[in-house]
Amino acid sequence: MLPMINKIASSIAEALADTADGSTVMIGGFGTAGIPTELIDGLIEQGARDLTLVNNNAGNGEQGMAALLKTGRVRKIICSFPRQVDSHIFDGLYRSGKLELELVPQGNLAERIRAAGAGIGAFFTPTGYGTELARKADGSPKETREINGRMYVLEYPIHADLALVRAERGDRWGNLMYRKAARNFGPVMAMAARKTVATVHDVVALGELDPENIVTPGIFVHKIVKIDRVATQAGGFKA
Repeated sequence: MLPMINKIASSIAEALADTADGSTVMIGGFGTAGIPTELIDGLIEQGARDLTLVNNNAGNGEQGMAALLKTGRVRKIICSFPRQVDSHIFDGLYRSGKLELELVPQGNLAERIRAAGAGIGAFFTPTGYGTELARKADGSPKETREINGRMYVLEYPIHADLALVRAERGDRWGNLMYRKAARNFGPVMAMAARKTVATVHDVVALGELDPENIVTPGIFVHKIVKIDRVATQAGGFKA
């Protein structure tokens, strides 16, 4: 008899227990939508060091990504939008040489992550051609090619050891549905990582999720953790 598939973890600590030092970690979220704050806090508690983070931005204020950066356990961040009005933690670490930054245009970031999950070895894009973004970390130029009269830059996929995503509903097989804009980078990150951990607000019985509405199939998810909704001061709920 085959064992029952059950990807529901009893706690965030259990789901993240095997995260190794030196891991590349993708973290979902766009602005303040879909940030897996509880999983980020769990990674802080878990203690892995020398991390490379892949995210749309570099954190806000003192919470979430910014709190993880503040621990000093992040070596490098790959993102599109590192600086904003309250990115003082990133600013301080970067300016003092304690944090490496790889700046990637947002479309390129999404496609490099998607390419990793789709098994694409590399791709050409016009974005960044003729700018400093068309250079490698060592300053040497990236490969370029003219295609149909337009110049393109060769970009490579971004693979990860771990993806942390926030979803709305899931089942014990790991199938996931998202809430509106909270979907953002979650689906492609789940496909690009060797291990994906997701939080959900609702765990439902098998068959309750409409197959047409499942965005991330369970084959890409290794652990899900149910979390409560957090009441806001306005009396609503935090997604």
